[in-house]
Amino acid sequence: MESWKRSVHILCVVQFLAMASVSCVTPFLPLYVQELGVSVQAEATIWSGAIYGANLLSAFVMAPIWGRLADRYGRKPMLLRSGFGMAVTITLMAVVQAPLELLLLRLLNGMLSGFSPAAVALTAKKAPKEHSGYALSLLHASSVGGTICGPLLGGVLADRFGFADVFLYLGIGIFIASMVVLFGVHEQKDGHEPKLQTDGLRGDMREILSCRPLPSLFVSALLQRAATVGTLPLIPLYVQMLAPGSNNVALLAGIATAAAGAANMLAAPYLGRFGDRYGQGRVLGASLLGTMLLTVPQSLVQQLWQLIALRFAGGVWLGGLGPSLNVFVRRYVPLGMESRAYSYLNCAQMAGGFIGSIGLGWIAAVFGIRYIFACSAMLLALSLIWMKASKMIVEDGRTEP
Repeated sequence: MESWKRSVHILCVVQFLAMASVSCVTPFLPLYVQELGVSVQAEATIWSGAIYGANLLSAFVMAPIWGRLADRYGRKPMLLRSGFGMAVTITLMAVVQAPLELLLLRLLNGMLSGFSPAAVALTAKKAPKEHSGYALSLLHASSVGGTICGPLLGGVLADRFGFADVFLYLGIGIFIASMVVLFGVHEQKDGHEPKLQTDGLRGDMREILSCRPLPSLFVSALLQRAATVGTLPLIPLYVQMLAPGSNNVALLAGIATAAAGAANMLAAPYLGRFGDRYGQGRVLGASLLGTMLLTVPQSLVQQLWQLIALRFAGGVWLGGLGPSLNVFVRRYVPLGMESRAYSYLNCAQMAGGFIGSIGLGWIAAVFGIRYIFACSAMLLALSLIWMKASKMIVEDGRTEP
């Protein structure tokens, strides 16, 4: 197997574990908080929201810093820092005695994260240009698969072994995967590779945003993530409405959520190859349109199997969104600033997920849960219009401008 393919496959496994470790706590986090001594439901809800969001907040703040260091010292050191750091913090979550300790560890875990932008940047540099869409699609599929399948994995492990043991097993798994990265992934040092340095983070932002297509890509990434991730926290409530009286709502919700992730992982490599051959703009436009059209009917379903089928079908098109954006960023970013650009893209996506969760939660509370899918489709339509206006959808099929 070629060196770049072996590295991509290893990074995909670790990426899946890293993203699953963040999202797997969703099904049982409020229950774990109660186990730590918070018996009042209102207090448990507040603690759960703060603990879940702490990881996203600190990761959002630190992402540009880690991206800058990755461009200066290499992407593999950032991968190892993130992998071993998360292995330690997640393992310690198994032995906390109070919710405040869990909150602080989640904050620290977010600060030490940054695996995803470094993995994307390393993959973009290692993969041949003619295969960049395929390689980045594999990595994207593992990321989304970990994010979406994490809750199902967490629910199954928590039911089988207990809440604390989930963190222990995840920490051990990430440690082993990081060891594989240490010995199995190689980053070639090119003395002629430019290392563009600016006057701090503010200079990085000015330099990246001065590249005309990149701000448009970041806005589109924010809209897409708000549309696709914003509905996830509400899926269990929708499943509960479609299957009243069911004794295994958590499992059914995990299946409904994981359906999109499974389809994403299956379809992303094929869409990546199609983009390499015929143009990433065509894949991006078709994926936005397909995801949008398959999101609207989810508000009309009357049976749970209908929701699962539609989410699986929508997940097929979902596999073409992230990789296309990653290829475009690689194409237009200044040489020597790849990791920083992917860090800012990651910030835009995290902000989109946060805004989407809050916004669609408000829509569900005020108008009803079925309306969240129409709003999600509207956000995807807005992203499609935005990208067409930015002339990013028009593409002649070349892998480089």
